[in-house]
Amino acid sequence: MLISSTQNPRIKQVLALSQKSTERRSTGLIVVEGHRELLHCVNSGAQVQAVFYCPAIYNASRGEGDVLAMCEGERFEVTKPVYDRIAYREGTEGIMAVVKPRMLTLDDLQLPRHPLLMVLERVEKPGNLGAVLRSADAAPADAVIVCDPLTDIYNPNIVRSSIGAVFTVPCVPCTTAQCIRFLKQRDVHILTAQLQDSKPYYDTDMRCGTAIVMGTESTGLTPEWRQAADAHIRIPMNGRLDSLNVSVSAAILLYEAIRQRQHSM
Repeated sequence: MLISSTQNPRIKQVLALSQKSTERRSTGLIVVEGHRELLHCVNSGAQVQAVFYCPAIYNASRGEGDVLAMCEGERFEVTKPVYDRIAYREGTEGIMAVVKPRMLTLDDLQLPRHPLLMVLERVEKPGNLGAVLRSADAAPADAVIVCDPLTDIYNPNIVRSSIGAVFTVPCVPCTTAQCIRFLKQRDVHILTAQLQDSKPYYDTDMRCGTAIVMGTESTGLTPEWRQAADAHIRIPMNGRLDSLNVSVSAAILLYEAIRQRQHSM
């Protein structure tokens, strides 16, 4: 079916899901835009309900395969003006989909004996969460837990900035209290990244089950995490500034944990 009008109800739904978190919450649906992002989404087991593609832009001859052929659900061809209207970013590949993602809870996590977890409290910026998810995929971490999030984890900016890593790494939203209880019950060591009463991260054992916990750049962690921690760690700052971007800090700490584990084999 060809859609040539931006007033089409399907197009209006795509725009609502892209722009309104309330719409995403009430329907349980999200919009995934781009070839790589949609490929990771499909491989995660999410249910594709409708695909929108523009033949003038979409190129199926990619090394990863033709994601359009992999998608189930309804399929709609759209004109370039319509696609330009619903596209969330420039340079997109001419394909997007309305998807019902897997909404994970803490109980859904299948963790190894000594898991490596990244925990973020009250993350403010979608771009930061997206960048942390990319690092968590690369390291890799076993899951990313987002406590008391200020944005939903399937915000289009997170899907975009993570390049689909929100689908490749188990990502769970919950409260701080729920997360602390979950970690304590599983004997996972809680390492809080903070400046006060802390020691350098490379002097801390991360070979056991480990949760690296980070707060916002502006206010840090809440007292609940500081009290629950098994150790407080910091990244030494040898210049004039006293903090790094949260996504950069997360990458440093995740790779230190991986380094220690590899050297202990």
